[in-house]
Amino acid sequence: MTIQSEVREYPFGEPVRLDAHPLFETLRREEPVSRVRLPYGGEGWLVTRFDDVRMVLADARFSRAGVVGREDVPRVTPEPARGDSLLNSDPPEHTRLRKLVAKAFTGQRVRALRPHVQDIVDRLLDDMERGGSPADLIPALALPLPVTVICEMLGVPPRDQHRFRDFSDIVMSTTAATREQIVAARAGLETYLAEQVSARRAQPRDDLLGALVAARDDGDRLTEAELVGLGVTILIAGHETTANQIANFTYVLLTQPGQWEYLCARPELVPTAVEELLRFVQLGSGGGFPRIATEDVELSGTRIRAGEAVFINTQAANRDESVFTAADALDLTREHNPHMAFGHGFHHCLGAQLARIELQVVFDTLLRRFPALRLAVPDTEIPWKRGMLVRGPTSLPVSW
Repeated sequence: MTIQSEVREYPFGEPVRLDAHPLFETLRREEPVSRVRLPYGGEGWLVTRFDDVRMVLADARFSRAGVVGREDVPRVTPEPARGDSLLNSDPPEHTRLRKLVAKAFTGQRVRALRPHVQDIVDRLLDDMERGGSPADLIPALALPLPVTVICEMLGVPPRDQHRFRDFSDIVMSTTAATREQIVAARAGLETYLAEQVSARRAQPRDDLLGALVAARDDGDRLTEAELVGLGVTILIAGHETTANQIANFTYVLLTQPGQWEYLCARPELVPTAVEELLRFVQLGSGGGFPRIATEDVELSGTRIRAGEAVFINTQAANRDESVFTAADALDLTREHNPHMAFGHGFHHCLGAQLARIELQVVFDTLLRRFPALRLAVPDTEIPWKRGMLVRGPTSLPVSW
C-alpha cells in the first residue's frame, strides 16, 4: 500500500492559459492517488490516472449526495453543494431524475436542432463579417450561440437571456465572487424559473421546460424544487462550457503551428478534430466535484477510507500516456480517443450530443467562411478568466 507523505494545496495555483500543470504528469506516474488540501473544507484525495478516474465516476461507492450541505467537505467554491441538483444525487434518486429529464432531452430532439444551430451560426457570422475585421469572437459567436440555443430549447424569451449570462459568471466563480453574491444570484434565477414553471403548468408549451413539467415516470412527476434545480443545471451546463470551448478551441487551432491550415484543407476531419480538442484542452481550472467514499476502497495501492472526500481530474486522465499515444500532442486525426471530457458513468453529461453538434457546426462554418482566420493580437496579449471554475479567454480578437 502506498504511503502518503506530502499534502499539496489544490488547485495547483492559478491556471496559465490552457496549459496542463506539469505536476499532473508527475502524479500520474509516481503518486496517482495523492493527498490535497482545498481552499474550503480541508483535505481530500486527488485521482489522476485514467482507469482510476473511470472507476470513481462509475462506482456507486463514491457518492455525490454525500457532499450536500456540508461545510466540512473540501471544495473550491465558497458555498457547499446544494441538494436540488441532478449533479448532487446518487442512484436510485439520480436514476429517477435523469430518466425523467432524458424523456424531454431526447437524441431525436437534439439532432433535429442541427439545421437551426447552423442558421444561428450563419447569422452571427454574417453580423461579424459586416462589422469588419478585426472582431472579438466571444461576443460575436462563442457566447451568443450556446446561450441562444439552450434558452430557445427551454423556452426562455430573448429579452431574458441576459439573466443567464450574468448568473453564470457569478455561480461559476471560485474567488471572483463572494458567497453572498453567489447565493443572491442563484435566488434571483430560481425565482424567475419558478415563474416560468408556473406559467407552463397553467398553459403547457412545446419547449424543454414544458416537457419537464409534463414528464412522468409511473405517475411520478418532478417536484417544483426539482424542476427549478434542473432548469438551473441545464442553463449553466448548456452554455457555459460550450461557450468557453468555442473560444478555447479557436485559440488552440490558431496558436498551434499549421493546425488551422491543416483542418481547412481537410474539413471532413472536423468531427474527429472536435473529439481531440475535447480531450486536449484543459477546460477546468482544478477542483471539480468531490465525492464521498461510502466504504473503504483501494485505488492504485492507496486505501481511501469511508467518509473521505475524493476528487477526480478528467483532464489529467485525458493525458494518460497508457491510454493515449503521444498524449501531450494535439493529433487532429486521432482515432482511438475514449476521452472523458463529458464525464463517465452515472453523471455522464446529458448535453454531450448538443455540445458536439454546436462545436461541429461552428468549426465547419468558420473553416469554410474564414480560412484566413488569425489572432488579431499576439497570443501573449489574450486576457484570460481568473477565479473561475472553467478556463477561457475573456476576449479573443481575430482577423481574416
